[in-house]
Amino acid sequence: MKKMFSTRELAYLGALAAVSAALQLFHLGYQSAQWGMWIDFVAVTWIMAFFLFGVKASFTVSLLGAVIITLFAPDTWLGASMKWMATMPVFLSLYLFLVIKKENPGYFRNWKNIIVPVILGIIVRSLIVIPVNYFYAIPIWTGMTPGQAMGAIPWYIIAGFNSVQTLIEVIIAHLLVFKSGFQKYAAWNE
Repeated sequence: MKKMFSTRELAYLGALAAVSAALQLFHLGYQSAQWGMWIDFVAVTWIMAFFLFGVKASFTVSLLGAVIITLFAPDTWLGASMKWMATMPVFLSLYLFLVIKKENPGYFRNWKNIIVPVILGIIVRSLIVIPVNYFYAIPIWTGMTPGQAMGAIPWYIIAGFNSVQTLIEVIIAHLLVFKSGFQKYAAWNE
């Protein structure tokens, strides 16, 4: 039976999860004063894990990052769960695109190859985060009912923030992996 990850890959995945958690704990990014939503860098390492080692690695780093965030900042369990639910469609759309193309993540070295799966990821992400915000996150965070939440924050604000968030995550991860030399550590580059 083949091991899921090599020892080297596990070390990289642990480091990526730790960086993800640190970015959440220091909360680098922009928070909208009016809507309270964040644009941050937490999931950049989750997408980097995908580009370097594939979908299992991205899933592992995202889950580890979310758990670490929850353990060390208990008030952010809601944010960690939302980030995880929101980012999952992005790396799954990248993965399904590779399955269809019969390629490995190195296929995304050419930035033009990420356009279609990222657009699909944004669409699916929006279809998930809009109702999840109205029926889960906003009621828990603010005490509003779903109806009040829908009146206070229009759906297009949620979709817009999540679209920008996706673009930031994918673009920075792409630049870090494919333009700054991290690709030499990729499993597909061995």
